[in-house]
Amino acid sequence: MSKMAEEVAKRIRKDFVPKEAYLSKEWAQAENEHFWPHVWQIACRVEELKRVGDFVTYDIANESIIVVRSAEDRIEAFHNACQHRGRQLTEGCGHTNAFRCKYHGWVWKLDGSLVKIQDPEDWKDCADFTAQDLRLPPVKVGFWAGFVFINMDPAAEPLEEFLKPLPEYLDGFQFEQWRFRWYKTTILPCNWKTALEGFNESYHVPATHPQLLEHMGDDTTRSVVLGKHGMYYYPVERRPLGAPAVRTNKAMPDDLRPGVVRHYNELNETLRAMYSPRSVEAMHRLLTELEPTNDPAVLYAKMDELQREAALTSGAGWHSMTPEQRMRAGQEWHLFPNHVFLMLADASIAYRARPNGDDPDSCIFDIWSLLRYAPGAEPTLVREFIPDWTANTVADFGLILSQDFNNFGRVQQGMKSSGFKGSRTNPLQETEIPNMHRTLAEYIARAAKA
Repeated sequence: MSKMAEEVAKRIRKDFVPKEAYLSKEWAQAENEHFWPHVWQIACRVEELKRVGDFVTYDIANESIIVVRSAEDRIEAFHNACQHRGRQLTEGCGHTNAFRCKYHGWVWKLDGSLVKIQDPEDWKDCADFTAQDLRLPPVKVGFWAGFVFINMDPAAEPLEEFLKPLPEYLDGFQFEQWRFRWYKTTILPCNWKTALEGFNESYHVPATHPQLLEHMGDDTTRSVVLGKHGMYYYPVERRPLGAPAVRTNKAMPDDLRPGVVRHYNELNETLRAMYSPRSVEAMHRLLTELEPTNDPAVLYAKMDELQREAALTSGAGWHSMTPEQRMRAGQEWHLFPNHVFLMLADASIAYRARPNGDDPDSCIFDIWSLLRYAPGAEPTLVREFIPDWTANTVADFGLILSQDFNNFGRVQQGMKSSGFKGSRTNPLQETEIPNMHRTLAEYIARAAKA
């Protein structure tokens, strides 16, 4: 399997990814065996584990992990398998005082230690049958920005090393203080990478989301590779927010304010993410508190002032970043391997894609809307699982996500054509994609050789 990974890695260029990486059952098996058990990945957020006994079940490929608050000051993770016959102990998310197997009644404490075996004397003199042998196997846990990471490899590099250089770019946003606005999960008919790649580039916007070109300014981005991870940003010389993109052939307006208000309104109505409701409301004040202008510097300064004032008035606080730091942070980040988020001053949208068992044509897809709330003002977390995304797509996910989702199954099927050899990724706007594939292939090759 290492040879296969090496061959695929050799064929990856900044402008090309072989289609086997999306379609091959052998490649999916290699990921499940040699990749997912060895890489740091986001399992949940700390806020999902408020009380001792709160747990989240994180399923990835054929693995299942229990993440639990085992004490007031401790979050731990364990393989989700009864040590008797393998039955999974938890599913979904919830609260418990112990992990009880519903098959034969074995019980473990929240810290993974064994409590009870039915008829233990029947195993008298059996090897490897001490309480220590029968603990729930632990999984490494790490924390950054309010996210809980897990890694099944006991020899994994420290999370701090894995994350570099994200924290130096992003810690000023104080993501650990943000909370869920909403949380949705669905099953998509495509490979997990096919789905994720729909969000770690903006090159698709003109064709997939043409309505946004009327007020978002120029859509062209530049992408940057930063080790395992990547990001994209809008060049400074672009047409500003509030103006139609140059590709629409519409003139630069004399007044950017109405376009900004329209942009915030439309994103709020069709995505309900990236902009907080208070920021949307604050943008309406541009029409009365700022003279008509097409000067981006004047406009952006006032926008920042109004959003900051609204956040502080609400008690939510504000980030600690300078304008230069905000500019350097860019617009979007791909946190390797399977997490993409687009963040603004006090709100974001985040995506997590996971393989659905062994099927390379199916994935579990999570969407999170996060924003900064005043302490205690966040809504009760409701995790919505929508198994059939096609049933009522716009109502369930909003127009923008419905436009995205309608691409993925057709992409997955189209890649199976004998007339398609691989993705011709844009070498300026989509470099995060081949970088992810190259890094993934290196993980598989390294683990397969070990």
